[in-house]
Amino acid sequence: MVKTEQSERSRTLRGKRIVLLGGTSGVGFATAEAAAREGASVVVVSSRKERVDNAVSRLPQGAEGHVVDLSNEERVRAFFSQVGEFDHLVFTAGESLHIENLSTIDMETARRFFNLRYWGAFMAAKYGSEILREGGSIILTSGVAGARPQKGWAVTASICSAIEALTRALAVELSPLRVNAISFGLMRTEMWNDMPEENRIAMYETLGKTLPIGRVGEPEDAAEAFLYLMREQYSTGQTIVVDGGSSLV
Repeated sequence: MVKTEQSERSRTLRGKRIVLLGGTSGVGFATAEAAAREGASVVVVSSRKERVDNAVSRLPQGAEGHVVDLSNEERVRAFFSQVGEFDHLVFTAGESLHIENLSTIDMETARRFFNLRYWGAFMAAKYGSEILREGGSIILTSGVAGARPQKGWAVTASICSAIEALTRALAVELSPLRVNAISFGLMRTEMWNDMPEENRIAMYETLGKTLPIGRVGEPEDAAEAFLYLMREQYSTGQTIVVDGGSSLV
């Protein structure tokens, strides 16, 4: 089959508009940077103004930033009602990971994590899908905790598995819009910043040595997975695993 000029253009991010919810730090910001380098215009969103301002200052000229509480339905609806059409929606928003035994975890804390990480993604898909351009996509974020939970990961594992089920359901409901997810292993991001620095560095070194690849992931590794799912046009309802081989050991 002969490739047309139109099909070639559709596989580049140049000229595309990408909205990244949680795009001001870690994996989200690395994805925004990588997409912008390829000629995309990026819109980054966070609940904290200082993070939005800092991210926009480090991105190429023309990048947009918005302050939105992604756990609040009215704020999410209002954002999508005024942001304008775009091509790809990336959801990486989430608070620092909280690992605690089932017997001691506070239920309001557990609900708060679900409210942002699961319901936030759900609302983003609900309202964002209405203004995604033809050929666009939604990419959600999961983690290997869903498939290989450890002690203290009941909430985290539940959210990851719920996101993957949501991805499959949305791929069917929003067809032909593509909806996929990326399941990450340990990444060197701000998500772990609540941990004392010394302990955090030791964790990266210790756990990195146990992985087949020999190191923990970097935000730039994750960004490549997002760019792949935006470019290619034949995957939907899938969860791509980017974990350094942690699911094998």
